[in-house]
Amino acid sequence: MRGAEASEYLRATDAWFARHGLTYFVPEERAAVRRALRPSRTALPLLLGLVVAAALGALLGWATGDAGTGVALLLTVAGLGVAWYALTALRFRPILGWALGRTFGSMARLLPMVLRALPLLLVFATFLFVNADVWQMAARLETGLLWLTGLLFGCSAIAFLLVRLPEEVDRVDDDVDAAFLIRACAGTPLERPCAELVAEAGSGRPESATQAATDPASYATISGLERWNLVLALLVIQAVQVLLLALAVFVFFVVFGALVMGNDVQLGWTQLPSIHSLSWLPSVSVELVRVSVFLAAFSLLYVTVSTVTDETYRAQFFGTVLRELERAVGMRAVYLALRDRASAS
Repeated sequence: MRGAEASEYLRATDAWFARHGLTYFVPEERAAVRRALRPSRTALPLLLGLVVAAALGALLGWATGDAGTGVALLLTVAGLGVAWYALTALRFRPILGWALGRTFGSMARLLPMVLRALPLLLVFATFLFVNADVWQMAARLETGLLWLTGLLFGCSAIAFLLVRLPEEVDRVDDDVDAAFLIRACAGTPLERPCAELVAEAGSGRPESATQAATDPASYATISGLERWNLVLALLVIQAVQVLLLALAVFVFFVVFGALVMGNDVQLGWTQLPSIHSLSWLPSVSVELVRVSVFLAAFSLLYVTVSTVTDETYRAQFFGTVLRELERAVGMRAVYLALRDRASAS
């Protein structure tokens, strides 16, 4: 394969990577992200974000008289600032867009998967819902503390995924061979170069006597920003699925509580002087909503852990994206081998 022809394949693959949420696989994009991660670039936005978050949190805490609300707003605004910097300077927007499109574009598979997992989750969570101690604790939480509790569960779930998902990515590149590469590159711009490179590596005879046969499988190990590209895409996909389940849990307990938990029962379980029912929906109380929010946030953390550690949940939630991981790892190996071949020509 001539150098000019290889360059055409590389350019087409760069465009393919960009369309499929593999931004950090493109050398130019990866270099830009490394520059954006330098302390000299991140220090000022981080400082400004903290100042704005602290000011808004202090203002809200003073206006409401609830310090917990101020702290919750501070953390939320700080998190939104980090997300904005990731979407812009760190080129996370294409990764997010692809992951969301990949998730919601397969609703025919996503909804049955959520519905299969939901009954098991509800059996577990219902034991907490019909527990007076849970009602006494959750119903008495101030808005700020409930907000902070939700943030705690959500951040714990994200932290757990950021620790465990790299392990899932590392498993994919352990057994890369010729068949793996050909399967991964099928239907992509690298289909033909992959077949040629694999054939050369198998025969040990490169197309030119001045070159060595390049084995694409030797480039399979993935690391650095490219590894984190896959981890972040998986994080978004898993987060959307878990959030859908948590939302379903919230709706179920609000409806279930409105049907079977009368105001007298809620008053007895919470031991509050009165129950604050919604004027436009008398069967739903503020206390019922708080308990449902608390259990939904708790279920979010529970399902997040289960999707990675429990084989039943893992097969349902994680198995659907394994093919995407394999394709990314295989294409990257062929891409790097082809790039080295082009630079040596």
